[in-house]
Amino acid sequence: MFILGYISSFFMGTMLGLIGAGGSILTVPILFYFFGQDAIFATTNSLFVVGIAALAGAIIQSKNGDINIKIGTYFAAPSFIGIYIARNFLLPSIPNIIISNFGITLTKPLFIMIIFSIIMVFSSWTMIRSNSSVPLEITRLNTSSANFLSIGIKGLMVGMITGFVGAGGGFLIIPALIILLKFPIKKAVGTSLVIIAANSLFGFGISFRSVQIENCPLLLTICALGIAGMFLGQKLSHKMSEKSLKSGFGYFALIIASFILWDQGLRLLLPI
Repeated sequence: MFILGYISSFFMGTMLGLIGAGGSILTVPILFYFFGQDAIFATTNSLFVVGIAALAGAIIQSKNGDINIKIGTYFAAPSFIGIYIARNFLLPSIPNIIISNFGITLTKPLFIMIIFSIIMVFSSWTMIRSNSSVPLEITRLNTSSANFLSIGIKGLMVGMITGFVGAGGGFLIIPALIILLKFPIKKAVGTSLVIIAANSLFGFGISFRSVQIENCPLLLTICALGIAGMFLGQKLSHKMSEKSLKSGFGYFALIIASFILWDQGLRLLLPI
């Protein structure tokens, strides 16, 4: 299982480099299924892995001028608030046993994985749908105040998701940048990586007290593989169709989400 986990970690970095999204929705299942981590620890550790990988990708993108720091700040600032609320108030308020009736036991880790898989479904739907509704290259940047307000609200939502399920939120950031602010796809990917890195590392930082030190070598190995995949992904992005990439990732994420929902549903109905 570890070998599959390492291969999947490299693939995670590749996807993050290709489309600037998808790192977390792959990393959490990797840590949970292949490395046997508890859902709570998997969501926290995912923030570190994805944050480091996205940071490496953002540094690469900055050399190409494909990052808008101003918009990144507009998005990241409210995201920090959402992350803080989720990690310090929302998650601690959830009991360890949520439901225990009629032979069904819904635990906190199980609940988090179910919510995570539902978000994955939304992510895949967004990626697939965006291919038919959003132009791939738009050069005029829309900077109306209404759109900046929408970006701030989206940032807060992404922060809540990042804090709750350990997802960087690229699947929400990319459509927001393209649809609301008319970003070209390459600049949207670069800016998304900056926001994902900032959100993920902030979320990990405020949750550091819950990190298990013995997992550090594993996390660093996954980070290294993710960064290697990032380099490959960014090279491939220049040779592949954006439309096919987004559709491929969308359908892949939908398959993974369906498997997780099926698996967690069995655990709910037939607890081991």
